[in-house]
Amino acid sequence: MEHELVLVIDFGGQYNQLIARRVREHKIYCEVISYKTPIEEIRAKNPKGIIFTGGPNSVYLEDSPRMGAEIFELGVPIFGICYGAQFMVYGLGGTVEKANDSAVAEFGRTDCEFDTESLLFGGLKEKSVVWMSHNDHIEKLPEGFRAICHSDKCPYGAIENPEKKFYGTQFHPEVNHTEQGFEMLGNFLYKVCGCKGDWTMEKYAETAIREIREKVGSGKALLALSGGVDSSVACKLLANAIGSQLTCIFVDHGLMRKNEGDEVEAAFANSGVNFVRVNAGERFLGKLTGIDEPESKRKIIGEEFIRVFEEEAKKIGKVDFLVQGTIYPDVIESGLGDAAVIKSHHNVGGLPDYVDFKEIIEPLRLLFKDEVRALGTTLGLDEKLVWRQPFPGPGLAIRIIGDITPEKVTILQDADAIFREEIANAGLDRSINQYFAVLTNMRSVGVMGDGRTYDYTLALRGVTTSDFMTADFSRIPYDILEKVSIRIVNEVKNINRIVYDITSKPPATIEWE
Repeated sequence: MEHELVLVIDFGGQYNQLIARRVREHKIYCEVISYKTPIEEIRAKNPKGIIFTGGPNSVYLEDSPRMGAEIFELGVPIFGICYGAQFMVYGLGGTVEKANDSAVAEFGRTDCEFDTESLLFGGLKEKSVVWMSHNDHIEKLPEGFRAICHSDKCPYGAIENPEKKFYGTQFHPEVNHTEQGFEMLGNFLYKVCGCKGDWTMEKYAETAIREIREKVGSGKALLALSGGVDSSVACKLLANAIGSQLTCIFVDHGLMRKNEGDEVEAAFANSGVNFVRVNAGERFLGKLTGIDEPESKRKIIGEEFIRVFEEEAKKIGKVDFLVQGTIYPDVIESGLGDAAVIKSHHNVGGLPDYVDFKEIIEPLRLLFKDEVRALGTTLGLDEKLVWRQPFPGPGLAIRIIGDITPEKVTILQDADAIFREEIANAGLDRSINQYFAVLTNMRSVGVMGDGRTYDYTLALRGVTTSDFMTADFSRIPYDILEKVSIRIVNEVKNINRIVYDITSKPPATIEWE
């Protein structure tokens, strides 16, 4: 898809996805790539601008991530953030050193003063708060650079070489704690890079439909439809592109939420697409017997999904393409360059080596979750489907800690249904971006009816997030949590204790496994 492109080059920073998200919010398309990406490949992408991420290393150490000097010779504007700024200084002949008595490390909220004559800070307040996080500091600037921001402890809070259009900040403009960070990124993208902002879901849909038609031609496609927002939007997009050439296969793996299989079937049965439901609960549970390691669960389910699709494809004739609702966070979390594999997603890292289809089509692979919802609205998808609660492909298999049994699935389905019902009754189902129950593998002593119990502990999880790459735990009122707890303990057998997860992402992920 031909759009203005900004590249986010990852040096191992924890905020790399967030930087990309902020760029997208400015209606400019961007991609996250590894610092090891060959310079020829970067040049071929013809980016309008480049952003270097932060990272945990010290740039002056031998084994720290670096790029060749060619990156600075592309004639492309560059914005370095934290480690990215230090790499720019180091790579262009300046000096970066460990913090000492005269230049103290900074962490957290920091007051700074800005030179608003710089394009990077034009139109902003001269004083505001930023988010610092660094042990090293810039000691000497390369030729052609000057300071454009400082704090009490950091004389080079931000730097620029306006002639070469190189900029750097020691702080993180991408995080909300930096008060004017979004505007700073906007100044770089529009005033420095000259972007126009052509990334909209209307244009994305138009381009995607055209490309899908060209790729599929007269062939047939099979869509893995879960009923979640990602696969539902993919279904709508493919239906608009190729109509009756699409068959939607809904695999009920027996690990859906309570009554969800029937709800998905009802939602798509009369939608005008070819809809096939496969009840494969026993098959999946059989494969998962005795498996308690989460990555093993994901890979078993991922492979079994493919095998079911292959079998169904043979029943309906030759099918050339498999369509999946993979989105950008799935791709990033499944491993990017040297980035850590947080967890493999069944539709990325969980695929088997051999897949009996000509090609896999992933029309949402470039999109973050909120962009997927915006695309669904643009395509006219039913609001209930656009705002359906996110649900992982492996389903309840990764919300049951430890081994999986039919009894545990039923327990979790019943408990989760109560939690979701009470959240909806309280009117919080839109403000909490994802909420669900987790059946832990821990048992504890309880007392019910004057008798001793030794039953499972259930964990409740609720998060608020704009992009699902970072998330904060939701502050659900105590009276609602109390009502949920009372109902679950009284209505669901084998649960005698309820806990609420108050961990944000990072350091946790949204799902427990």
